[in-house]
Amino acid sequence: MAAAEAAVLSSSLKTDTAPVPETAGTATAMATTPSAMAAAATVAAAARTGSEARVSKAALATKLLSLSGVFAVHKPKGPTSAELLNRLKEKLLAEAGMPSPEWTKRKKQTLKIGHGGTLDSAARGVLVVGIGRGTKMLTSMLSGSKRYTAVGELGKATDTLDSTGKVTEEKPYDKITQEDIEGILQKFTGNIMQVPPLYSALKKDGQRLSTLMKRGEVVEAKPARPVTVYSISLQKFQPPFFTLDVECGGGFYIRSLVSDIGKELSSCANVLELTRTKQGPFTLEEHALPEDKWTIDDIAQSLEHCSSLLPAELALKKSKPEESNEQVLSCEYITLNETKGEDDVSKTF
Repeated sequence: MAAAEAAVLSSSLKTDTAPVPETAGTATAMATTPSAMAAAATVAAAARTGSEARVSKAALATKLLSLSGVFAVHKPKGPTSAELLNRLKEKLLAEAGMPSPEWTKRKKQTLKIGHGGTLDSAARGVLVVGIGRGTKMLTSMLSGSKRYTAVGELGKATDTLDSTGKVTEEKPYDKITQEDIEGILQKFTGNIMQVPPLYSALKKDGQRLSTLMKRGEVVEAKPARPVTVYSISLQKFQPPFFTLDVECGGGFYIRSLVSDIGKELSSCANVLELTRTKQGPFTLEEHALPEDKWTIDDIAQSLEHCSSLLPAELALKKSKPEESNEQVLSCEYITLNETKGEDDVSKTF
């Protein structure tokens, strides 16, 4: 009985699903069903998209390598100038799809990027950046003029000369008037001598003074050196706070200025807020790119715009496109310290 039932089932199956010879024509007919066609189209579209994406990334990498000149970014409070530069570099590399495994066997080319004129981590404002051959122009940015808005606080001195440090002294300030401050500013105008802060990018035996201070090592103050203040004015006075607008030359420290003003007023003072509003021809309002504009296209446009701001002897000619787009970026950034002649250039790979 079981054998009979099996025979009936087998017969039924053969009747319901009649065998179809598997020929080339059959295969073609099966492939042309709507679902098969849709699947094939999806695969083809994905292949095209992947290919187009690779071509797009290669084009962006080539464009990134061709960038050359000087532009400005907006540095916020918090990161150091070097940290901000590294963040910029990483964003550009990520946009260009670099590094990518498929490029690793191809010719390497260095992306040079650096900044001219360190801003303290607690400061914000214009940070001038050089890319490509523009890194060679950064030394001129150090010696050029800079403009700052500084908010000072009377009555407190700190070891760093700003609000990030430890309070080392407190003195009365209640007798100080707006006229008192305005009356002494002339002493800090023109070619003057200034002692730089102990917490600074200046170096001793190849190490930054600020690094040595943080280790608790005894550090002697650097001797006073000549600096230039083109203009200085008091914008606001609301004790204990006062706001200054300062235009100065390279190597000048606003922290030292505010500290010296406090001493001249028979009190003490430290920097509460510091904003660099201009460096050379670059202003915070017109030229400094915020982080959401740190793209290859936006930087290329900024380089084009900023080239007209530079003196003729510094302006760079447009770079020729790279002969091959089959190149990988190995990264380097060049950082120039605020002070000339103190191991200004350091490279990180």
